[in-house]
Order: sequence, then structure tokens, then C-alpha cells
Amino acid sequence: MPAGVATGLAWTEAGGDVLYIEGTLLPDGKGLTLTGHLGEVMQESAKAAQSYIWSHASELGIDPAVFKNDGVHIHVPAGAIPKDGPSAGVTMATAMTSLYTNLPARNDTAMTGELTLTGLVLPIGGVKEKVLAARRAGIRRVVLPKGNQKDLRDLPDDARAEMEFIFADRIGDVLNALIPQLAEHKRNLRPIHHAA
Repeated sequence: MPAGVATGLAWTEAGGDVLYIEGTLLPDGKGLTLTGHLGEVMQESAKAAQSYIWSHASELGIDPAVFKNDGVHIHVPAGAIPKDGPSAGVTMATAMTSLYTNLPARNDTAMTGELTLTGLVLPIGGVKEKVLAARRAGIRRVVLPKGNQKDLRDLPDDARAEMEFIFADRIGDVLNALIPQLAEHKRNLRPIHHAA
């Protein structure tokens, strides 16, 4: 997958669904543009994700100037199906981090979780449906909030045995699982010296 794309999991009226969240930079653009039939809560998740990344840009290896010089457009395809809820927060943050660092996220891993402004990953609902949606799509690695560990008991035994689960407390856990090159990227960045 190209940089700026991350694989999320959603709950819909029809059960679980896989969502590909895409981001692109808008040179000389401003702010955050969101498209894809998103409800209010999901839009707020995107704004919270961007605020978290902006406030932690240097530790993520992102040049803060990119926030001033470029806008960002986040799109969630799958047109007519309304999407809402806070559980796309970690996927939004992963897509944006991938976009801003130009490092692709792993395409064999899907994720779900609510993100707070301080970077905590909070539990969400619909774990069984979401994990089974990932499995149907051929995805065998899933990142879940640590608070949802107990929900794995609701899964069929064969699904539990086939899948790899990574449990996240903080967004850093998610990014380490999805963008393993991030640590190397941060080490290679030269410190920025500002003229006095």
C-alpha cells in the first residue's frame, strides 16, 4: 500500500467491515478535509488524530512545517455506507503518520480503537464482527485496544487460532506494529538548527 493508507475495521448494521482510510497532502492547502459519508463522531476522531500527531510531530519524526504549509485530505471509500463512531481514531492517526513521514503502513494488518488527545487507545465495541471481517478479507493480523482483550473469548476457536492479535495501550504501540520503519526514520533525522 502507498504511504498515507491504513486498514481499519468498522461495525455497520450489516456486521463488521474493512475500511481503507486514505490520506493525501494538499500543497499550499489549509486544514483538514474529510470525505466519505462520515458521521460527526468519526470526523471528530480525525481531528483528534491530527491534533495528536501535530503536538507530537518531533517525536514521530515529522517536520512541523508540513502542518503550516500543507493541508491534508482524508477519504474513507465505500461510498453509500454511512460510517460513524470513535473506533477509527487509531486508523486515522496511522494513515496520517504514514502520510506525513512518507512511510507505508503494513497492508497485512487491520486495526480498531478510539484515540484520545493524550494518545491513549480506548476500548471499542463490535470486536467479534470486526475481527471476522478482517479474516474474511484475508487479513490475519489485528491491532486491538488492550481493554478489549477479554472480547476474544467471543470469537470462534478456529478464528482465534488463525489470527495474530496485538494489544495497544497507546498510539505508539499501534504505530510500532504498523510502521516498523518509524524508529529507524526517527534515528536518521538530523536535528533542526534554527538560526539565532
